[in-house]
Amino acid sequence: MDLYTQTSYKLSKIITRDYSTSFSLGIHMLSRQHHAAIYAIYGFVRLADEIVDTFHDHDKNELLQRFIQETDRALAERVSTNTVLHAFQDTVHRYHIDRSYIDAFLHSMEMDLNPVTYNDEKYNEYIFGSAEVVGLMCLRVFCDGQDALFDSLLPPARKLGAAFQKVNFLRDLKSDFVERGRVYFPGVDFNAFTANDKAQIETDIQQDFDEAYEGIKRLPRGSRLGVTVAYIYYLALFRKIKLLPAQRIQHERIRIPNLQKMFLLVRTWLQYNLRLI
Repeated sequence: MDLYTQTSYKLSKIITRDYSTSFSLGIHMLSRQHHAAIYAIYGFVRLADEIVDTFHDHDKNELLQRFIQETDRALAERVSTNTVLHAFQDTVHRYHIDRSYIDAFLHSMEMDLNPVTYNDEKYNEYIFGSAEVVGLMCLRVFCDGQDALFDSLLPPARKLGAAFQKVNFLRDLKSDFVERGRVYFPGVDFNAFTANDKAQIETDIQQDFDEAYEGIKRLPRGSRLGVTVAYIYYLALFRKIKLLPAQRIQHERIRIPNLQKMFLLVRTWLQYNLRLI
């Protein structure tokens, strides 16, 4: 079983590296003791997200319900023949990740299967389940049994997850609407997306970033650099989006080039080691 578990973690690492350059860079900057667990969390999240976002030629609802059932069994039996779920359940039990976070995440994935008109309540519900709880799962790993520290960092960790997700919504505005029929922002009409709509969303995101950074500064040293790298990357993406007109993000997915990502990583690493951040 030890070999099977180790191999399962390695496969989650491959999934992370293949799907997300930026997330992989951030994990690489974490203390090595955190790598496997964060890869396992990402692998779990990515697999569910792929079902609802890309499996267009299959019955997504059936596949997601099967995935949810397999998750339940993996958590209950502490084993799964699905290697992603096996690594994830091991991490959940090892770090005492709250089951309610997992259920909230899966609920948000179910919300993506059908068109939803998002009011403020549904918007906050979706962001909590799709992003904030993922940050809280990672925070459990970073705090590693330090419950008081976890409790104190819970609010800014939620803000960081929310900021990342809202930036994703702006970045993916076109593909979410055209390919999937989704507009997550309450009261926003994609066909009449205005500069004022964009500015109001950006003000909200900036507040999330500001509150999140106060928590990042208090993270254990073994996780602070990796989370800061992810924060700096998303902040750079957000600032790039802010400079663009509303019409452009309706028709283009905004990216940070890999070369710029590497520059941001090196600069952040230097600042961190010089105790400037």
